[in-house]
Amino acid sequence: MAHDGPGGRRTLAEKIDILFQTVRRPNRELFSNDEVATACREATGESFSATYLWQLRTGRRDNPTMRHLEALAQFFEVPVAYFFDDDQSSAIARELELLGVLRDAGVRNVALRALTLSPEGIDTLNDMIDVLVRHEEKARTAQQGKGGSEED
Repeated sequence: MAHDGPGGRRTLAEKIDILFQTVRRPNRELFSNDEVATACREATGESFSATYLWQLRTGRRDNPTMRHLEALAQFFEVPVAYFFDDDQSSAIARELELLGVLRDAGVRNVALRALTLSPEGIDTLNDMIDVLVRHEEKARTAQQGKGGSEED
């Protein structure tokens, strides 16, 4: 996830990149600049190239038209205020992250099953997850210590 810019605010480039990283295809693959630009071009009827989108996404350009931002908002299914209101942008980014996680069938199954638990049961489940996370982190660290840190 992108870090907040100066003063805790995200840049336009960071906001756009968050959308790309979080809003994905049903198979969890990222959308390409080309397919998003094509959809935006079709939505606006205006010039919108993959290069231009890449420039916005990397901060090389930072002054898109309102129609371009509206097209991006429409494609990623967020309100256009996401690009202007820092508080709303942060809240939307958190919601998108949660929705992205819930698209994973295994996570969704656990979450749905947890709905029937008592508050004490939820606390126990959280404790168990904490133990599993620590165990897996320890296993990863041990694997890396054995020279198993090959990059993907």
